[in-house]
Amino acid sequence: MQRNFSLDGLVFVFILLSPFFLFLLQGCDSRPAQGLENRGNQAANLCQEATTVKKIIKTDEEWKKVLTPEEYRVLRRSGTERAFTGKYNDHYERGIYACAACGTPLFSSESKYDHGTGWPSFLAPVDENHIEYRSDYSFLAKRVEVRCAACGSHLGHVFDDGPPPTGKHYCINSAALEFMPADAAEKKEAREKSSQEKQASQATDRATFAAGCFWGVEDKFLQIPGVLSTRVGYTGGTVKNPTYKLVCSDTTGHAEAVEIVFDPAVVSYQALLERFFDFHDPTQVNRQGPDVGTQYRSAIFYHNDEQKKAALEMIEKLTREKKFDRPIATLVIPAGEFYQAEDYHQKYYQKLRKSR
Repeated sequence: MQRNFSLDGLVFVFILLSPFFLFLLQGCDSRPAQGLENRGNQAANLCQEATTVKKIIKTDEEWKKVLTPEEYRVLRRSGTERAFTGKYNDHYERGIYACAACGTPLFSSESKYDHGTGWPSFLAPVDENHIEYRSDYSFLAKRVEVRCAACGSHLGHVFDDGPPPTGKHYCINSAALEFMPADAAEKKEAREKSSQEKQASQATDRATFAAGCFWGVEDKFLQIPGVLSTRVGYTGGTVKNPTYKLVCSDTTGHAEAVEIVFDPAVVSYQALLERFFDFHDPTQVNRQGPDVGTQYRSAIFYHNDEQKKAALEMIEKLTREKKFDRPIATLVIPAGEFYQAEDYHQKYYQKLRKSR
């Protein structure tokens, strides 16, 4: 009985003292967060995975090929580097700390501080969607593990013993991080922004046509699949901010025109040109039917060299095929300032149909 009591007593003492010994051996990665036991649902919410970053999936062998042995041990095997040995513990250069496995931006130098535990410490991530939280019950203590949301690599843990304003202590292994100096980070951000803007500009395109009274021209273009939006206005003249009354005086040089925003993946500029020549008479000079004046001229206002080439080739093709009995009078000129017409002119026929 005495022997059993001694054994039970040793187990009881070990359980009581284990957090203390683990803190000495593991440092900040083994310290339970202050107040975590009282967080209830808040802790559960922290453990929900972010879903707004692109997931990066590799096999274990693929990770071994791109990571150093130490990086692999920490990132993919949830290891911990020894305190005060990491290259970023006393590092305070301005920039961004990214995941060493996949390059996802994780922490900014602006949120870095010295917690005194021997590991890089941060107040908050650059984006909560870049971080994944998991409950960790290893070492007889409840902690919140921090992982990269993109590739799932282990980074460290987060505790509630940090300074204001967040009160958080993101205790992260240096081996899990790759530092990008501010200049390089800003250049990368500028490149990504430029690429996004380029993609956005490539997603839609513009075309501008004049073919008589802009009410009917706009209505016809609006019925073409792939045309995203239109607006009617005045272009090709010499007076700034012209009014409808002034343009109708036939003294400003403006044409009544329609500016079209279209999706080239759905409808090509070539197809718009074909429809343009279909629904008006391009052989009439400075008029369309009963509407007479330079503002009613037939014109293609091109926005780039490709549009100019396409327009000239279309006119040449129609002329060669003798599509019309008379010469095509359509002007092909560079797009200039486009002045949007008064509100009552916009979508005129649509408004008219709705009022009936």
